Amino acid sequence: MKQILVYSVLAAAILAAVPTANAQMLPQAQPAGPSAGMGNGSLDRIVAVVEDDIILQSELNTAMNAIVKQYAANPGQLPPQDVLARQVLDRLILMKLQIQKANDQNIHVSDQDIDQAIGNVAQQNKMSAEQLQGAVQHDGMSWQAFRMQISDQLITQKLHESVVRDQVTVTDAEVNNLLASPTYKAGEVHLAHIQVSTPAEASANDIAQAQAKAEKAIADIKAGKDFNAVAIQYSDAPDALDGGDLGWRRLDEVPPAFADAVSSLKAGESTAALRGPTGFHILKLVETRQPGRQVVTEYHARQILIKPSEIVTPEQAEKKAEDIYTRVTTKKEDFSKLAKDDSKDNTTANAGGDMGWFQKDAWGQAVATQLDGLKENEVSKPFQTDAGWIVLQLLGTRQSDVTEESQRNQARQAIGNRKADDAYENYLREMRSTSFVDIRVPELKDPDDKQAAAQPQASASN
Repeated sequence: MKQILVYSVLAAAILAAVPTANAQMLPQAQPAGPSAGMGNGSLDRIVAVVEDDIILQSELNTAMNAIVKQYAANPGQLPPQDVLARQVLDRLILMKLQIQKANDQNIHVSDQDIDQAIGNVAQQNKMSAEQLQGAVQHDGMSWQAFRMQISDQLITQKLHESVVRDQVTVTDAEVNNLLASPTYKAGEVHLAHIQVSTPAEASANDIAQAQAKAEKAIADIKAGKDFNAVAIQYSDAPDALDGGDLGWRRLDEVPPAFADAVSSLKAGESTAALRGPTGFHILKLVETRQPGRQVVTEYHARQILIKPSEIVTPEQAEKKAEDIYTRVTTKKEDFSKLAKDDSKDNTTANAGGDMGWFQKDAWGQAVATQLDGLKENEVSKPFQTDAGWIVLQLLGTRQSDVTEESQRNQARQAIGNRKADDAYENYLREMRSTSFVDIRVPELKDPDDKQAAAQPQASASN
């Protein structure tokens, strides 16, 4: 799944700042003047009412300018300004609705959560937090506004988790069936898509309008227009402003109704408009790859853990660990017996400290770091961890093929991701169709939305 957030509303204007997302420093622009927006009204006129909230012209202009700046090297990929404005506004509306739903469910994030996410963004952009702040402010955005965007992203992620938590279960039988399927064995595909959505309870007219829009997109693709540019112009998916890029995924992660169409494509080709439960979809196969065997280094080690306690001070624990190290390395006392007598690790003490075979990071970063510097049968000097002081002995290493275990984990995750995507997409469609949204600026209304066009226009002075 593109953790990315599939529910991110302005991927080009907001940083995807969670560890599972591909955080990228994206340019932010100064709020534009009235000439950069729709019409010639006041900069801070209300362009849309979203339930109990509003979207101002300045918000829309800032988000649009960020998109324009992102595509400065390829401006031809952007649609006409009126189309871009409607795309961006729709995503702002969706973000407002998600934040409101999260507030209703008492979903919040702490300053510590935001600081950690900002730290992740800075690290992935090879910056310090201070350098990131300077870059944000240099591009014309206040640090407080940036933190608010990060907060919104984290809140929508928590809302997503809340919505799908009780709706997504994966059974062993489903995993077995997937592993045995031809689509699973077909490898991985890099896809891009265009989604033309229909309302939750679409009428025949809604479906016809959506199909006509999808056919326009296909006509542009056949005429030679770049697929990413067409996605930006036509797609209703949250990743439209990223050119509809879905990233790499196994073919079995593609909904079964579309997998056959994708499997018949060559790299660079795209499908016809495929009808799905949420609307019409156009998929492009960017490239394919076959996964190789997964071989990892496993370590066999044993440990003696000395913990501070109410009667053992940290200093005493450290001294005792040093004494045990001396007894093992200088006096040649039996490591296993010392572990049984003195180690406070409940999972290994009775086994003479034996930790079994494990992958490098299985026991935490401190142990992993020590393993890097040890030769076979060598005993480490005492080192401190969150649990206490550890004396570690490396007994051996081996190369293990974990392909089967990894495949089961990947299959389980793929099924869960697909179910989660479907569940949340249905949730967003239902939320959007049942929420009160009043777009106040006539030019920003979707010309294909006949119902909206028929509504009385609000005063542009608002």
